[in-house]
Amino acid sequence: FPSLDPASMVPGSIYRNPANGRNEVIVANPGNTALLIGDSQSEPSYAWPRAGLTAMGYTVHFCGLGGTGYVVGNGKTGNYIDALQRGDWKLPYGSIPLVVIEGGGNDAARGATDAQIVANAERLITTLKQRYPASRMAMIGTLARGTNYGGGRRSQVDALLGTLAARHSIPFVSVGDWLTKYDLTKSMADGVHMN
Repeated sequence: FPSLDPASMVPGSIYRNPANGRNEVIVANPGNTALLIGDSQSEPSYAWPRAGLTAMGYTVHFCGLGGTGYVVGNGKTGNYIDALQRGDWKLPYGSIPLVVIEGGGNDAARGATDAQIVANAERLITTLKQRYPASRMAMIGTLARGTNYGGGRRSQVDALLGTLAARHSIPFVSVGDWLTKYDLTKSMADGVHMN
């Protein structure tokens, strides 16, 4: 792989990045690509985080899988940082303008502690900042009903991630109360995911 010129490779080709030793994917337009890391809230092509990024003019490159999070894996792949380190995901090659991390719902549902979530999120943020030092970064929290409306652990994880993002000066979209604040419960496919 290393002897190939990535500029001559077609989009979708795998290139071993000599700077980090990881296999990465060639994307058609890295200068307009947003990397979205997430769970089942982001995985479908019609998912609301993808729709928002697309509406902003980005081409979305998704890395993730339903049932995963900062701490939990799903049996097919590990949690976010482990999946990245093992090479389960192929990050886009080149310099991209935006990296977005979404999630926390599966961590909330499966009893991950605050300390576990923060430790793995810190590792992920550090790794992504090293890989994409010129990229802007943003985080999206955990979709929930809100603390006063039964949001429970999901709302707590959303707040935890917001605090972590603030410590890193990363813009954060808190969605821990969106289901009730914006009356979105009627737009839910299954009580967890929006249509």
